[in-house]
Amino acid sequence: MPREINGQKYYGTLESCEKIGISRPTLFRWLKAGILEKKRKDRRGWRVFTEEDLNKIKAEARRIQVEYTYIPDKNMLHKDVIKKEPVK
Repeated sequence: MPREINGQKYYGTLESCEKIGISRPTLFRWLKAGILEKKRKDRRGWRVFTEEDLNKIKAEARRIQVEYTYIPDKNMLHKDVIKKEPVK
């Protein structure tokens, strides 16, 4: 259950992960990579997140990045051997 401090709702780490659908190690890895500009902690030093923070993390969770590595045969892509149209 979120805590309310000065009229603002804050979620703990586990609540945030459950709400977003990611694991704690994933959240910590993304935080270390800098997906959030502000870091908030409660009086115990535990991380807390606002709805705005959760929306940024959700956006990262739903981001899709496609990378292709071309191999010498120009008719094939290396990514799971996806066939594409022959190069003319």
